[in-house]
Amino acid sequence: MASMRDIKRRKSSIQSTQQITKAMKLVSTVKLQKSKTRAENAKPYFDMMYKTVCSMLAKSGNIDHPYLKGGESEKKAVIVITSNRGLAGGYNSNIVKLVTESGLNKEDLEIYSIGKKGYDALSRRGYNITHDFGEVIEEPLYEDAAEICKTVLEQFATGEIGEIYLAYTSFKNTVSHQPTMLKLLPVELEAGEEDEKSNLLMNYEPNEEEALNEIIPKYLTSLFYGALIEAVASENGARMQAMDSATSNAEEMISDLELKYNRARQGSITQELTEIIAGADAIS
Repeated sequence: MASMRDIKRRKSSIQSTQQITKAMKLVSTVKLQKSKTRAENAKPYFDMMYKTVCSMLAKSGNIDHPYLKGGESEKKAVIVITSNRGLAGGYNSNIVKLVTESGLNKEDLEIYSIGKKGYDALSRRGYNITHDFGEVIEEPLYEDAAEICKTVLEQFATGEIGEIYLAYTSFKNTVSHQPTMLKLLPVELEAGEEDEKSNLLMNYEPNEEEALNEIIPKYLTSLFYGALIEAVASENGARMQAMDSATSNAEEMISDLELKYNRARQGSITQELTEIIAGADAIS
């Protein structure tokens, strides 16, 4: 059994750690309230943007436009959104696992990394990190999303990459966050949307090319910006849960150590009494 001194020292160490996890939980809770409101208010807009563009393209017939047809290149761009900090449970590892187990050929992927944790993890696994935008996740702005989407769209339009994917954590609620892989371009239409092609076709003014040159970049930027907002909310929610669990575990460990300390103290007192009684008997 460990000595009373060792138990006391370990208890003190755990109490110090518990104070840190409590503080981190409080900070994450405050940040979550702000990011949660932002994500919940924005989500209906981004969901509707995705549905509207898919419905519009389903009624557009066979339009020959660089943004709508997959390129001949086998290369695929994957925008991976993680965090710059750890201590968030499985938040970052779930995204990395989503990419590595996606079934996409690693040699064909060009990773657009947003977040230091995703960058480090995928680099260690041999993935090609072509762009690093780690600072963007600290305070996501629409302008940042537009700039990144402009870069990836240029590569798509010129045929350097054939497909664009987005890997992020979708925010459901405070305790539910879903790792999601979304194919942005070329747009994949569901069965119900493909049936709509038989209906009246969409009319574009002034023409198809000019309209899609405006619509598709805004569509892509909106989805990407929405993903950034949801990712921030999910990160704070995951960190709050992780720190809450760590605080609870520390409390259980402290209680267990207190029990062990009391037992050791009781054993020490019993041993001293035994020695005193034995000494008294020897004298008499």
